[in-house]
Amino acid sequence: EMPITTGNFLKLAREGFYNGTKFHRVIEGFMVKGGDPNTKTENVDSYGVGGPGYTIQDEFIAGFSNVRGTIAMANTGRPDSGGSQFFINLVDNTGLDFDKPPTGSSHPVFGKVVAGMEIVDAIGSVATTPEDRPVEPIVISEIVVK
Repeated sequence: EMPITTGNFLKLAREGFYNGTKFHRVIEGFMVKGGDPNTKTENVDSYGVGGPGYTIQDEFIAGFSNVRGTIAMANTGRPDSGGSQFFINLVDNTGLDFDKPPTGSSHPVFGKVVAGMEIVDAIGSVATTPEDRPVEPIVISEIVVK
């Protein structure tokens, strides 16, 4: 139901784009964020600003909500600025939904963890720096699309 966002994620996954990237932002009781190609380097100051070299159009569907276990497209906060970064909600974050006042988020929900949420929870509870970066790197070795 989200052909642009999901299609982009699947395209990047099939190309191996996410392989070797790190979860670069972890906030316990909120979310874990990954998908930045800059995290393949040791330049931590560049983490969180990388992407695939293009942006995609936002897609929003009523009823798709940032609840626990859903996957949403991260962006710069501006419309149509997502590219490769995504986050997984550790709790119900319905305040991030596009149709919730007062601000309404611009983070399209495009997927859901269907198995292994305990692994996501474990990532969500690791020690982090003041910048919310895991002290010990958490690397996505490979995303396999079946």
